[in-house]
Amino acid sequence: MLTLSPRFTGKLPDDLPQGLTTLYQQSPTLTRLLLARGVTSIDDLDYSLSSLLAADGLRDIDPAVQLLNDAIQQQQRILIVGDFDCDGATSTALMMRVLTKMGAQVDFVVPDRFKYGYGLTPEIVQLGIDEYSPDLIVTVDNGISSHAGVDKANEHGIKVIITDHHLTTKATPAAAAVVNPNQLDCQFASKALVGVGVAFYLLGRLSKYRREQGLKSVQVSRYLDLVALGTIADVGVLDHNNRTLVSHGLAAIRQGRCCAGILALLELAGRDYQKVGVQDFGFVLGPRINAAGRMDNMRIGIECLLTDNPEKAKQLAFELDKLNKERRFVEGGMREQADAILVQLHAQQEQPKASLTAEVVKEDEVTDTVSKQAQSRSLVLYQDDWHQGVIGILAGRLKESHYRPAIIFAPADINKLGDEDAIKGSARSIPGIHIRDAIEHIAQNQSELITHFGGHAMAAGLTIQKRHFEAFNQAFEALMQQQDASIFEEERFTDGPLMAQDFSLHFVDALINHHIWGQGFVPPQFDGLFSVQSFRVLKDKHLKLSLAYPGVMYPIDAIWFNYDVDKWDYRASEVHILFELDINEWNGNQSIQLMVKDLAVTVLT
Repeated sequence: MLTLSPRFTGKLPDDLPQGLTTLYQQSPTLTRLLLARGVTSIDDLDYSLSSLLAADGLRDIDPAVQLLNDAIQQQQRILIVGDFDCDGATSTALMMRVLTKMGAQVDFVVPDRFKYGYGLTPEIVQLGIDEYSPDLIVTVDNGISSHAGVDKANEHGIKVIITDHHLTTKATPAAAAVVNPNQLDCQFASKALVGVGVAFYLLGRLSKYRREQGLKSVQVSRYLDLVALGTIADVGVLDHNNRTLVSHGLAAIRQGRCCAGILALLELAGRDYQKVGVQDFGFVLGPRINAAGRMDNMRIGIECLLTDNPEKAKQLAFELDKLNKERRFVEGGMREQADAILVQLHAQQEQPKASLTAEVVKEDEVTDTVSKQAQSRSLVLYQDDWHQGVIGILAGRLKESHYRPAIIFAPADINKLGDEDAIKGSARSIPGIHIRDAIEHIAQNQSELITHFGGHAMAAGLTIQKRHFEAFNQAFEALMQQQDASIFEEERFTDGPLMAQDFSLHFVDALINHHIWGQGFVPPQFDGLFSVQSFRVLKDKHLKLSLAYPGVMYPIDAIWFNYDVDKWDYRASEVHILFELDINEWNGNQSIQLMVKDLAVTVLT
């Protein structure tokens, strides 16, 4: 049997909130799912736009609105400074579309990560001055730590509005207005807005103000396709507010009421826009737009989201798809190298009296510095030839496969590999480890090790000098060793067994398409005992099963992609499966399919 923890630990109907009685009568299983995710009232499932939190709680939003309105009315030059990921791209596109419709003189610039790094740096301010001569700079998805950049703008008489969502424990830069739910003393009830969500709130408030003043305004909610895409691609926590934003953006795309670039990207990926799901934001659209910032320049991604010309959108979508294929190739090579290093380190740890000090792995005369400890609780790797644009993805892959916080470094400049030169790290974490706070802890106690850092609980970025890699690695591992050991033992959860009537297209369709699942509102996973009727191995790597379940009068298909087929016992007659529900479409027909996440044989014939 599999070892699983139940998400819902109460007892139904004893623990049923009064407001969910009707829902429970319709579907006990769905009710159990929602209770496990914090839903206690039917109001938690109200995704009307009127249920959104009011903008009033966002600190500095009214001064920011006044600055933007004055700039529009006085025809001042506004410059949007974005970020090089999907959240930054959607934020920039949203600002450009809305402000242009309001009659603003507005341009945008996105820092090239390979030249300028992240945020509103003094170099970006100078670039903006040289190329656009702005009167007002508006950052999106960045800026909360850009003290030097804001100071430079102020020196040149340029006002700055910061819109951001990244965490900070320090005083904000000396900008004219800072809109960030995660800044100190901000009373906005949701801290889960991503960059494009913050931009949406600011523009919505601006639109309302201009409408009340009889000035040219815009219905900002028509651009919720961009908000939904940026929120999911940036792995924003899906609290009620974010679920509301995503649900409306998703509905708009399914109705074709979205930007031409999104439609072109879906078509290129073979996805029907009328059947698009939340996972398509994270696995189809997000990676292709992110590829521009990782491999080239995010301007391509932003232009794809800005164009209203279907043919131009298709051309830009093709370029993004090509960049994404290049990214996947580079990522594959880096993953192979990382796996080889980790195998070697594991072998060293298995040796008697394994050294707890830093190890140096040499291959083809390239020094790959890696420091690990026996029973390590972190993965911190660096190579001179790794690609800066892909380290975040690699960190995420290693975090998932090893269930350890992972920080992957690459040179800030591939032509500068000396000890004094900078290397950039991208960090991904597991539940229980707040990765940004962990990095800040090191920065506070060993300030010489870290040049810059920022981020969230689950993802962060930092810059250090190459000569400090070993010291940082040891400091981070030492910090992880101080944490409770249970954090590093992955706990797998289940939403329990299904009832026989749940094995229906109606239930699965409602589960997949009528609810918003994602970060903080995790997709349902079930478990159960099934009889094995037959099995097949597809393409030497996928296990296809035909199963029987008590009370279900027809066979149930299940598939485990990329399964180690050598582990399968051909004598299995009963299995315990952890799975997600899906609908398989083939030749116009639909059928239920279980997506197997884990399996244990319980009975052999």
